[in-house]
Amino acid sequence: MARTATDTGNNAGPTGEVATNAGPTGGTTATGETGATPTGDTDPGPELISGGHLVAKALKAEGIDTIFTLCGGHIIDIYDGCVDEGIAVIDVRHEQVAAHAADAYARVTGKPGCAVVTAGPGTTDAVTGVANAFRAESPMLLIGGQGALSQHKMGSLQDLPHVDMMTPITKFAATVPSTARIADLVSMAFREAFNGAPGPSFLEIPRDVLDASVRVDQARIPEAGRYRASTRNAGDPASVERLADLLVHAKKPVVLFGSQVWTTRATASAIELVRALDIPAYMNGAGRGTLPPGDPHHFQLSRRYAFDNADVIVIVGTPFDFRMGYGRRLSAKATVVQIDLDYRTVGKNRDIDLGIVGDANLVLAAVTQAASGRADNGAVARKPWLEELRAVEEKAREKRLPQLRSDATPIHPYRLVHEINEFLTEDSIYIGDGGDIVTFSGQVVQPKSPGHWMDPGPLGTLGVGVPFVLATKLARPDKEVVALFGDGAFSLTGWDFETLVRYDLPFVGIVGNNSSMNQIRYGQAQKYGVARERVGNTLGDVRYDEFARMLGGHGEEVRDPEDIAPALQRARESGLPSLINVWVDPDAYAPGTVNQTMYK
Repeated sequence: MARTATDTGNNAGPTGEVATNAGPTGGTTATGETGATPTGDTDPGPELISGGHLVAKALKAEGIDTIFTLCGGHIIDIYDGCVDEGIAVIDVRHEQVAAHAADAYARVTGKPGCAVVTAGPGTTDAVTGVANAFRAESPMLLIGGQGALSQHKMGSLQDLPHVDMMTPITKFAATVPSTARIADLVSMAFREAFNGAPGPSFLEIPRDVLDASVRVDQARIPEAGRYRASTRNAGDPASVERLADLLVHAKKPVVLFGSQVWTTRATASAIELVRALDIPAYMNGAGRGTLPPGDPHHFQLSRRYAFDNADVIVIVGTPFDFRMGYGRRLSAKATVVQIDLDYRTVGKNRDIDLGIVGDANLVLAAVTQAASGRADNGAVARKPWLEELRAVEEKAREKRLPQLRSDATPIHPYRLVHEINEFLTEDSIYIGDGGDIVTFSGQVVQPKSPGHWMDPGPLGTLGVGVPFVLATKLARPDKEVVALFGDGAFSLTGWDFETLVRYDLPFVGIVGNNSSMNQIRYGQAQKYGVARERVGNTLGDVRYDEFARMLGGHGEEVRDPEDIAPALQRARESGLPSLINVWVDPDAYAPGTVNQTMYK
């Protein structure tokens, strides 16, 4: 819903006067800055600039070319500034979508994303998107409106303590105290977003601060490229040398490339490392696609076996969180090395033998260089280890093959994600949004290029799919976007499918529909028995294909597994935002769901 100010006194001061700029006789603005004092019809006086235009100039200096927003009376001067600066204003139907889209825009482009929302419920609606970006280490700025400073503590429309709420889930959160400081605070927020591991920042701008004008020569407008230093760190040289020595002499080394490999654009350095030292590589999060499927150093299904049997394990850019069993999945006998942008992450939850704080791109390149010329017949020595892992991979794949090719109806989720994997090209960016169905896809879907896998990240937020599609197609219109949704996940932000239609952003969407929140259903069955497995997690049999057509997109329903591939192809050829509603077996659970520790 639109956030519009219906309180006509929203900008009034304590005595009822409207807080505006000084009139032709001079004076001060509502925030105390000196206004213009024209002396005659022929003297225009000093050049003035409004708060919203200062925001836009600061965003332009950072390289922001798109903002995601839902309108509100507190923030419209920012729109006016963005129009003048050539910044696209993409309006959505819910502020959570705006924040998720800003997160995704940062992931895809490598530049920070930006969302602008109004005060009160506009800002609180965006909290989930900011929190998701925080856990996913995604650099973005959320700008929120706020009641006028002149009405502080008076109960103005949509007044809430936004900064207090945002502080725990951002790297920087502040109120802009005056119009002249707006651009300065915007640049400060971006600077903090890139301090160490990246993350989100938040600024609230009171309405009278935003609407007021100041003389241009009184406002600090940071110059592009002049207010941020490089944070790229190649790691401690002694530690780099030690890691090179460990890898040269290891008999069974493995490396896991996590999301920071993509964040730091370390793909080439990662590939060079595994090629030069003949190391098997595994990938998770945004690190998926660092090596393409079929590459001799690309492994996926043998990870647990590798972690149990390796003598050196290198974890690059991923924390020892629940996805890694808090580090307990790594053999106690192995030498464990962790490389991360954030000092606080290194060695957290599990002791390590060597920690390196630094940029994955620089660290990996330095390790390869340090090991150059020191590996004696490494390829020959590692061949038995790679063959051992490849045999484990093939055994796991053969065991699962009947489910991948299953002709059962309702459709087995493994068959669905197998068809999606076969459908992807080197230009397909895959987005997963769901619980159990996306857990299935994590074992099967393999992006064919770096940066072509997107999931919520460790917060596990449902509802990221549509906003991620929105941002990805805007940032990379040359790419095909393929998104798999759980039916429960799609329903959270699915109305912004209309936004995709409105902005003519085609994509191939698939809803794995089992009319359930199946990941939770499994846990309830395990804890309370099948008699209570359906409490609070059963959804209606929604025809998402009809929903897509209603909003002007392409929609198809699939009940037979043989129809999946043709439906995917027709969606690709439609040139429209699409939803293929695939009815999947509600009694089939992903191994990841079955093995979740919360259900033990």
